[in-house]
Amino acid sequence: MVRVPSAVVAATGLVGGYGVARWTGKRQLGGVVLAAAGAAAAQQWRRRAGGKAAGALTAGYVAAFAGSHPLAKKVGAWPSVLGVAGAVALASWAVADRRG
Repeated sequence: MVRVPSAVVAATGLVGGYGVARWTGKRQLGGVVLAAAGAAAAQQWRRRAGGKAAGALTAGYVAAFAGSHPLAKKVGAWPSVLGVAGAVALASWAVADRRG
């Protein structure tokens, strides 16, 4: 079984959620992608780094999603999404993935 790092799962959720919403025109569908990847990443975070770390990383994931909206007004949608996805991936790697 291939182990996908939680950093990849989380970043893919943010980028994929936005991409699906944009390309299908259905924001709810993008939200499903965002939530599914967030839940999968949270499970990995809990397993690898414990409950407190998983809670903090989950809060960061949600904050990144929320923060990408006002940031997009300044730098554009894709740069915003890619930037917050990179930040979440880095945090995820630093807290959970590098341990394994």
